[in-house]
Amino acid sequence: MLRFGILSTAKIGRELVVPAIQDAENAVVTAIASRDLSRAREMADRFSVPHAFGSYEEMLASDVINAVYIPLPTSQHVEWAIKAADAGKHVLCEKPIALKAEEIDEIIAARERNKVLITEAYMVTYAPVWLKVRELLAEGAIGTLKMVQGSFTYFNRDPGNMRNIPELGGGALPDIGVYPTITTRFVTGKEPVRVQSTIERDPDFGTDIYASVKADFADFELNFYVSTQMANRQLMVFHGTDGFIEVKSPFNADRWGAEEVELTNRGHNVSQIFRFPDSRQYKLEAEAFARAVAGTKGEVVTLESSKANQKLIDAIYRAAEKDGWEAV
Repeated sequence: MLRFGILSTAKIGRELVVPAIQDAENAVVTAIASRDLSRAREMADRFSVPHAFGSYEEMLASDVINAVYIPLPTSQHVEWAIKAADAGKHVLCEKPIALKAEEIDEIIAARERNKVLITEAYMVTYAPVWLKVRELLAEGAIGTLKMVQGSFTYFNRDPGNMRNIPELGGGALPDIGVYPTITTRFVTGKEPVRVQSTIERDPDFGTDIYASVKADFADFELNFYVSTQMANRQLMVFHGTDGFIEVKSPFNADRWGAEEVELTNRGHNVSQIFRFPDSRQYKLEAEAFARAVAGTKGEVVTLESSKANQKLIDAIYRAAEKDGWEAV
């Protein structure tokens, strides 16, 4: 069993990831760390976790864990991923793992010198929904892929929420813009060449609250929009010469709605609907991570892939400052 320590009592850990790790077949949470020991103990008691620490450093120095999950604010991911690696711990870090592509080089260096596994927590890449999309594209179910369209939006104007605080790494692109990009790259195995974009920022927060993106993948195009101040929506469509694939609950597969992949043929007749009830993508993520640590079969997101994804996000920001295309 891979023994996880959780670096903070953040909401995503409490509500999604810790329960998933506890439910995994090959991993368990053995410690919770917080800068407030009482909060660490409270969360540890809630999940029957045996150890609580009043500092992150104390937990990293302990031998009761051999891996950490990092759900800290985005601006702290690089620092603590490196500290955890230097303490000899394997690292599962929430997305985005960095706010600039070049910062990931520092994490790669920490991985190499400590011989540990470090991966970005893109739970979508473990979801049966996205594995099915990748399979359908590979077998030519829609002919030649020509266009990918996507959207991911929600409404949040809470000034205390980290998504609305630039210093903590807030903004639509870091929070949700990474999903249309990582999933498109994951299922196609292709990388973008150039990008155009429009970005709107909140006048009070300063964060990007809307982005419309056109990315050229040479063989096909990806168009998507994301927003933190629009009505809730999630959708991804892959359109080819012989049909198209709609992913009905693409990102929050276990919370948003029906976990379905719908394959439609050229004549607009529904050919097949693939349903994945309760796929539990966070549990699958934890199990794949544990297998990869053990050296058994387990495909995980590499830091090199994370850097390629962040290069695209960086290019989107640059493209918004100019007319025309920006190279990725």
